[in-house]
Amino acid sequence: GHYDHDGILPDGTFFPGADDNGSGTVAVIEIARAFAAAKKDGKGPRRSILFIGLAAEEKGLLGSKFYVENPIISLDKTVACLNIDMIGRIDDKHLNGDHNYVHVIGVNKLSTDLRPIVELANRGIDMKLDYDYDHPEEPMRLYYRSDHYNFAKNGIPSLFFFSGLHPHYHTVEDTVDKIDFNMMVKRERLIFNTAWEMGNRDNKPVVDLSLEEAKGTGR
Repeated sequence: GHYDHDGILPDGTFFPGADDNGSGTVAVIEIARAFAAAKKDGKGPRRSILFIGLAAEEKGLLGSKFYVENPIISLDKTVACLNIDMIGRIDDKHLNGDHNYVHVIGVNKLSTDLRPIVELANRGIDMKLDYDYDHPEEPMRLYYRSDHYNFAKNGIPSLFFFSGLHPHYHTVEDTVDKIDFNMMVKRERLIFNTAWEMGNRDNKPVVDLSLEEAKGTGR
């Protein structure tokens, strides 16, 4: 998850960035704590997990670009990327409906294993997994606009967890009082379960779709 936002302008205007991406940054830290606690109890995952707070996402995915060019773990040994970018709000689409949801973006890109892994992770959490942003004709093209995409371009199956857009996106009104902490924690549990499954399954997610093929399918 990226920890940068638009910062402070020369005129003193301050962008809090509570949802974008304070929520994702907190989630990375909390999930890391949970995995560390499991390891301390002798129940850590079979695979290693690297937690990254990325800089300069707002400047063009620069932090993730730097990482894939200078990886700590070689990319050929990196089995998946889970990106957490804005998970703290209820978006415009769900304001007057069910708040028990999360957008999961990327289930139809690179690997057909991704959707079954997430759906297994959702058992017992029972959240609506909204895949609308994966539609090949979806105009926002969000899959291509956050840090996981630099990993995907290198053939690494990648998922993007997202609670959606709202009127305070990239404004000074993106403040902590608007965060839905109950839903944020529930989304963190889903992401933890997803990482746990990927960290403990016998086989890494198969790469059986190219990015170009996925753009033309509704899978």
